[in-house]
Amino acid sequence: MNTNTYDLVIVGGGALGTFHAYHALIQGLSVALIEKDTHPQGATVRNFGQVVPSGMNLKWQNYGRESLKIYKSIQAKFDISIRQNGTVYIASNEEELQLIEELHTINKKNNYESALLTKEACLTKYAGLKNEYCKAGLFFPQEVTVEPRTMIHKLREYMVKDFGLAFFSNTTVTNTTELNDKVLITASSGKAFYASKVIICNGSDFKALYPEVYNDSDLVVSKLQMLQTKPQKNYTLDGSILTGLTIRRYESFEECPSYKTIKAQENPNSLEKKYGVHILFKQALDGSVIIGDSHEYASAKHSDQLGYDLNMDIDNFMIEEAKKIINLPTYTIQNRWAGFYSQCKTTDVFEHKVSNNVHIVTGIGGKGMTASAGFAKNSLTRIINK
Repeated sequence: MNTNTYDLVIVGGGALGTFHAYHALIQGLSVALIEKDTHPQGATVRNFGQVVPSGMNLKWQNYGRESLKIYKSIQAKFDISIRQNGTVYIASNEEELQLIEELHTINKKNNYESALLTKEACLTKYAGLKNEYCKAGLFFPQEVTVEPRTMIHKLREYMVKDFGLAFFSNTTVTNTTELNDKVLITASSGKAFYASKVIICNGSDFKALYPEVYNDSDLVVSKLQMLQTKPQKNYTLDGSILTGLTIRRYESFEECPSYKTIKAQENPNSLEKKYGVHILFKQALDGSVIIGDSHEYASAKHSDQLGYDLNMDIDNFMIEEAKKIINLPTYTIQNRWAGFYSQCKTTDVFEHKVSNNVHIVTGIGGKGMTASAGFAKNSLTRIINK
């Protein structure tokens, strides 16, 4: 049996696992990162590609703000596709205008930089934004966009090159066994690893290794649909645009005094309610524009009920809503896909201690790209010190 020994083995090469590995390497630990596929296939590469602490409650905003520092620090040394182009929330009516004004006040108290933009400023800054839609905007200049299908590979390349990360792809972990103060991790290929600590950060691996714990958990899986236009000719979108439905959905706005009253007036039978649709825009490096997204839910135990088919009613609704907001040179769609992520019903993230040396950390939900870097720093410290 081919055996390798490390201070830490992390199972799952997505953003959450990779950033746990990053912080361990920073501390000087020897680390192996094990990925069951050639490259991550889940939410890390199928998300919208924005880092938006502004959309989170205060606890997770702090993790997101720490993530921004980490992303920018790495980007200064190695290109991982980070672009600091800011995020704007566009209010489409008086209710949403009230919410962005209230969030702006909250941001001041939290010392998180934001700026209220007039309607005229928004129309000038964001090409194609429709006059009849926009009332005003709330801008977060520190926030960044990433290319999700690129970032994780570049980040791992940086960690291998500069910190000596041991990365094992196409390696499916089948068992973990406690042996005195070590853990023996075995793979289907016959490869084996010894580690002082093991962290499992992938839902699929967690399900296979500890099915009873998985099935008894309060994890739910969310299915999201996103679209990508063909490259836009002679058009530049300056940063991420989040719109009225996003203002009505993101948890940061729940801290606004008017939120509950405004939400109570919404139509509970609308399509955006049924499928959890909110409209976002982000321009990719090839000039195309990503439009999203929707949310359908099932318990982790029955996640297969979500299926992998794309609901064209959802896609068509998102396109029609998007056209009400921004005039793009083309709305011809070149790609459509579904992303899947797990989250907890009752807690922020799923954390389970199998033993002193084996820990499960998963279910970070839609916060993964924004908060994983900051959260993993805190999570690793707690695990290593146990």
